[in-house]
Amino acid sequence: MSTDSLRALALTCSLKKSPKPSSSELIADQLLAQLRRAGAEGDKVRCVDLALLPGVEADMGPGDEWPALLEKITAADIVVLSTPTWVGHMSSVAQRVLERLDAAISDKDDAGRPRMVGKVALAAVVGNEDGAHKIVADLFQALNDIGFSIPAQGCTYWNGEAMQGTNFNDLDEAPEAVAATTETAARNAVHLAGLLRRHEYPPYE
Repeated sequence: MSTDSLRALALTCSLKKSPKPSSSELIADQLLAQLRRAGAEGDKVRCVDLALLPGVEADMGPGDEWPALLEKITAADIVVLSTPTWVGHMSSVAQRVLERLDAAISDKDDAGRPRMVGKVALAAVVGNEDGAHKIVADLFQALNDIGFSIPAQGCTYWNGEAMQGTNFNDLDEAPEAVAATTETAARNAVHLAGLLRRHEYPPYE
């Protein structure tokens, strides 16, 4: 199946502003590399660098940088949401992104479908505490409500040993299991995005 012109966008939801090293950005970079290998070119945005104002509208007024980011999301076929684990939950930045995406549910295309229907979502989680499975569940529930499709095994994560200070970006390389999971998630996402490009969901009545 042709994957010509498939585009991916990684939304890194680290709490650290650029250029500080970020484990969330590192695992997003690894996903983007595997997406390119599978046939989808990609870009990334570190969301904390932008002024994403609180609210659930597509544009919250002066100073809001969400509308420009939303244009990039709308142009992508595959959206990666990468977050650290903080006190067992996704970062506040990731939660902000989901809140802002809520407005996309009522933004319909010419066939009456919410604008994000037909796009594919991947999740990536890092942290040196438990919580990855719960975070992925929360991300996928929200993203699916918004209209994104979730590929088989569409997440990757790394959990370090609890109550110690090693982060994902402190490792010399990704553990074999994490690397294999990242590759699978990317491959399945590109496959699903290609299918949806050729066979859209039916019009909404």
